[in-house]
Amino acid sequence: MAKAATSKKPAKQKLPQKADTLIAGAGYVGLLTAVSIASSAPSLKIVVVDAAPENVWQNDGRASAVAAAAVRMLEQLNCWQDILPHAQPINEMVVTDSRTSDPVRPVFLTFAGNVEEGEPFARMIPNVEMIRALRKRCDEFGVDIIQGVGVTNFENSEENQSAEIHLADGNTISAKLLIACDGVNSRLRDMAGIKTVHWDYGQSGIVATIAHERDHEGRAEEHFLPAGPFAILPLTNNRSSIVWTESTEKAQRLIEGDEFTFDIELEQRFGLKLGDIKVETKPRAYPLGLTLARDFVKPRFALAGDAAHGIHPIAGQGLNLGFKDAAALAEKIVEAHRLGLDIGAINVLEEYQRWRRFDTVQMGATTDILNRLFSNDIAPLRALRSFGLGVVDRLPKLKDYFISQASGISGQTPRLLRGEKI
Repeated sequence: MAKAATSKKPAKQKLPQKADTLIAGAGYVGLLTAVSIASSAPSLKIVVVDAAPENVWQNDGRASAVAAAAVRMLEQLNCWQDILPHAQPINEMVVTDSRTSDPVRPVFLTFAGNVEEGEPFARMIPNVEMIRALRKRCDEFGVDIIQGVGVTNFENSEENQSAEIHLADGNTISAKLLIACDGVNSRLRDMAGIKTVHWDYGQSGIVATIAHERDHEGRAEEHFLPAGPFAILPLTNNRSSIVWTESTEKAQRLIEGDEFTFDIELEQRFGLKLGDIKVETKPRAYPLGLTLARDFVKPRFALAGDAAHGIHPIAGQGLNLGFKDAAALAEKIVEAHRLGLDIGAINVLEEYQRWRRFDTVQMGATTDILNRLFSNDIAPLRALRSFGLGVVDRLPKLKDYFISQASGISGQTPRLLRGEKI
């Protein structure tokens, strides 16, 4: 049993005493897992709890690059029709490698094309619209979402084939399975005694929405600068989302300093190819590091999303790894339920772990190497990078392979990510 102290207990709410699955965390991974299970096994009782206050998710000004496979999953779960009006296709991806002071940034690599006719390899979606659509589907499936209440401790009772989960408001829920989707600094992961491999990059990612005069035409750009990548990602209505990597110290100075200095630094990196630019949302900085859980499961306990893996955003794959977790875990739970098996049994959960752990370790290692290779100004490495990017740009089959990887449709993909029912 593990405990976490709370300073103030919320008022008790009327909650079910029993559930098949309790999910901690009402972000996109937690809600997506709930919808994925409920859509194929509606008889399973699912409860989602989240320590964040009610409606705090509506203040999330970020947007995420969602791969084609994840879009297929959202379509299969009947969420896409609500998200589509807010989704911006990425029609082209341009990669440059330069210094901030360089007057010209030569393009070394360009990705363009669709996975299938009319299906771009990725789209940009505002986080708030994705959460809104998933919460709507949860309501339609009768999934209870309880805000402002976190898990304080839990213990297993194998005699009753359940986990006794204690909440901050004094309620206790008995569930066959507890799924932790509570972020990269997961408290539940610590409670379960799961260790991590972790290191800090000394970098932070500055995120903001930028309005501009001209149409971006669905073009995304990633500038590899000495301090780290500067990504411009297209949004609807002549706007773009930026992910600007800097040292943590400089990132804090930029977001805490005056607007004039921020705008000058931004313009140096963004450029004026899209006309005058204006910061539309308050810039926020998020520390960057690599965090990989040594185990994804324990008896009656599973990690998903950032609670299992936090990676550098250099390849834009963090969200898509979370989608794969949700799809794979839901598939294993639903299959076990149909066979009359215990959904929280360790042998069922280990199938999920075997499916997902290698992929996440591989992606974590890839992003780590890319960040170390590109976030510097060492002349021999710059020459090697430029040569390598140029070679890839001249090999159409290799570019097609990278697009396939970025779209999430390659490899052993869960059914939902193929657009199929579980």
